[in-house]
Amino acid sequence: MSFLDNLESSLKNLENMNERGNTADARRRKDDRARAIAAAPHAEALRASPFPNELITHAVRIAHGMRVKVNMAWLGSTLRLDARERRLELQPGAEGVYAVFYEDGNETASEKIDLEAANPEALAQRWLTATES
Repeated sequence: MSFLDNLESSLKNLENMNERGNTADARRRKDDRARAIAAAPHAEALRASPFPNELITHAVRIAHGMRVKVNMAWLGSTLRLDARERRLELQPGAEGVYAVFYEDGNETASEKIDLEAANPEALAQRWLTATES
């Protein structure tokens, strides 16, 4: 086999590998897009609801008494609150909004919350009282 034939064969093999890899990537992107579309109404409801603002207000008030700083950030459609080694995330999903609790970067609990009926003060209290040493 000549050098050019060998090179052509190698290029074809690389193209075939890329096509197989691209189909897996395309499938993953398609699944991610479907999840984002399914969660979109809940993400919009989370942004428009007074619940996140009330949660932040109560969390800051409670944390101030404990001498703990609460850092907050919107990451895409997720609201993240950090205090010491604990984290609380409000994540919109296909079936609603979930409160996900983390400690030292590991998920410890998750629960579905109703933005209309849930008590933001109780959620903040439950999250922050676990941070007391």
